[in-house]
Amino acid sequence: MLPYLVRRSVIGVFLLFCFSVVSFLMITLAPGSPYPWGELNPKITPQVREMFRKKFHLDRPLHEQYWLNMRDLFTGRLRSIKDDRPVLERIAERLPATMILNIAAIALSLSFGLWIGIACARRAGQPFDSAVSVGVFVFIAIPTFWIANLAIIWLVKGAGIPVLGTQSFGIAFPGPVSEGLDRIWHVLLPASILALGGIAVQSRYVRASMLETLRENYIRTAMAKGLDGEAVFYKHALRNSIRPLVTGIGGLLPALIGGSVIVETIFAYPGMGRMGYEAVLERDYPMLVALNFIVAALVLAGNLVSDVLYAVVDPRVRLE
Repeated sequence: MLPYLVRRSVIGVFLLFCFSVVSFLMITLAPGSPYPWGELNPKITPQVREMFRKKFHLDRPLHEQYWLNMRDLFTGRLRSIKDDRPVLERIAERLPATMILNIAAIALSLSFGLWIGIACARRAGQPFDSAVSVGVFVFIAIPTFWIANLAIIWLVKGAGIPVLGTQSFGIAFPGPVSEGLDRIWHVLLPASILALGGIAVQSRYVRASMLETLRENYIRTAMAKGLDGEAVFYKHALRNSIRPLVTGIGGLLPALIGGSVIVETIFAYPGMGRMGYEAVLERDYPMLVALNFIVAALVLAGNLVSDVLYAVVDPRVRLE
């Protein structure tokens, strides 16, 4: 496995470099200026504008801007245009919130996807399976922002339940338990909406894998020997059908990170996704460069981990 890990790591570094180049070019070549407030404000002199350009390497050619931004990123000297703070410091403040949200969404996607997939496989061809299949494809097709806005309308306007941010403001909690439950609620709701698409996709994978496994010869042999149907289903078939859940982690991660931009913005959740959205509006080039690089690294790492876990779960697979 070690040669495989080394080879995948080398390929991952190369892909990360290619992505960083393409991402940097898309950011810097986009129409507009990184400091519109400087161009529109008549009180800012040309000398101040030039100092600003030099500070953020905007007076250099594109290839030099790229290397200087990467150098500053890895040395911790890359600073945000918005408030002149180190971008890694600002990301470190938002990273825990995003990690909690995405871990909760992944846990919900895998657990409910497994449960729904098993239920559909056991009732394949029955009305329950058909109804769930229709519901699954509906959830895949419905945009996340539409569901999030509906949840806010129903809960805030309809029931008066606060959902924005990480906790309810203006409420006197009787104790730490109620305050903790309030914080869990503010994570659980956006995580549930973020996980809906993952639940739908994972349940389809599990259902298909379960039905394929149930047609294997060793399952038929176990049933012919008179083994209990429940034992055969859960002990033999299920263990060999959970591979899609493991490999699905690598596919869930980029989808969740991309979806968290929308969900965090709608729910005013103070995570990396909302910060990235704000950086786009503010044309904060250094922040966008750092966020894109970190997200790409997390996605590549997630894919590598899912491949390794696939070999661990299924001993028949050998990573070569």
